[in-house]
Amino acid sequence: MGDNFNRRSAQQQRHFAKHAQKVDANNFFNLLTDARMLGTVEAQLPEHRKRQFPPTLTLAMFLGQIMSADGSCQNAVNEAIVARLLAGMNPGSVNTSGYCQARQRLPQEMVGTLARQSGALLGEQPPQEWLWQGRHVKLVDGTTVSMPDTAENQAHFPQHGQQEPGVGFPLARLVGVIALSNGAVLDAAIGPYQGKGAGEHGI
Repeated sequence: MGDNFNRRSAQQQRHFAKHAQKVDANNFFNLLTDARMLGTVEAQLPEHRKRQFPPTLTLAMFLGQIMSADGSCQNAVNEAIVARLLAGMNPGSVNTSGYCQARQRLPQEMVGTLARQSGALLGEQPPQEWLWQGRHVKLVDGTTVSMPDTAENQAHFPQHGQQEPGVGFPLARLVGVIALSNGAVLDAAIGPYQGKGAGEHGI
């Protein structure tokens, strides 16, 4: 039984990895503007002017950037320019400044809400063989991340207490609830790395 589960799990991982290699910003934009997501997306949009990188496009580009083997802002902007040219639109500038600023304006709550909804949609009708004894099993896992050394980040996520001021980076602890059946993140939280209640169980 364990061997069968391991084989199915390995097959599922290969399937997801192969699919992920083909995902780009256009795929994410289509997903965000799909009928199942559009209402939530529009409800979460911040007030914005007409720009080269509106919030929905920016989020789609950001997700595509994360999935890309290149991972650079320049590559994300270049792909957006190619997409606009193919659509007969003005390509805009290759400068990454506008995209990077637009990415910083994305509301954290918007990203979190969409992540939870997409995870819920993935888990609506999983194949029966993906379930454990017919049950929807949830996993809890956590990690830590370092962030740019800004005054705002230091105020919310102080650096490790054993590091001298000015020589460390702000640290945050992340914890997520994950569906065993498909690996989707169903919920997540972020908190400071140090201090009372900073453990994964306390976030």
